[in-house]
Amino acid sequence: MRAVTTQIRTELLLSSRQGEQLLVSLGIPLGILVFFSQVDVLPTGDGDPLDFLAPAVLALAVISSAMVSLGIGTGFERFYGVLKRLGATPLGRPRLIGAKIASVLAVEVLQFVVLIGTALALGWNPSSGWPAAIAGAVLGTAAFAGLGLLLAGTLSGPLNLAMCNGLYLVLLITGGMIVPFEELPESLRTVFKLLPAAALSDVMLGALNPAHELHGPSWGVLLVWALVLPVAAARWFNWEAARK
Repeated sequence: MRAVTTQIRTELLLSSRQGEQLLVSLGIPLGILVFFSQVDVLPTGDGDPLDFLAPAVLALAVISSAMVSLGIGTGFERFYGVLKRLGATPLGRPRLIGAKIASVLAVEVLQFVVLIGTALALGWNPSSGWPAAIAGAVLGTAAFAGLGLLLAGTLSGPLNLAMCNGLYLVLLITGGMIVPFEELPESLRTVFKLLPAAALSDVMLGALNPAHELHGPSWGVLLVWALVLPVAAARWFNWEAARK
């Protein structure tokens, strides 16, 4: 247990020293929350923009930490051969992955404290659906951590970096976290509803925004991704990067 705790501390320390990860994990969600709550440019209807923005950026925070930060960090550790060496230590591979997931959860707790505190200071008045929001965040973490590890364990370091950042932008646009899902082109909604980002943001909005009507299959879609992606990562994760 001491080895796992030490590794969690190491993961958190490394994350805190990487400016790009701090930007993605906290800077971007916080910036979106503050900026768009003060500037009336989003098509959020007649209600308070915070009713939409606050739950949406919480979903975005989960994606930022579970997919982008975890995926990029693990991918470069694999690319440079560090991951293989760590997996061969007495800590072992399962406990190393467990420590990485635990560090993601710790970062998410910090993200939620900062983002929720900021939203409340700006005047947000959420509904009482916190148990559902927490359940959604846990499922979202499982899904996007699985996706991040799948990319990190199958792609080269530079390609994984590009893929994680590219997916982040795509999911930000198509997941209903900047523009409400109902404002997206109708022809694309059917596809987007099947993606984990749209399901996660819908679940968070349904839990914390009393005016938001939860899309029927969102919980089921999120649960399926939370099961499929970690299994896929476990199946295809390669601890050693291919060398030409």
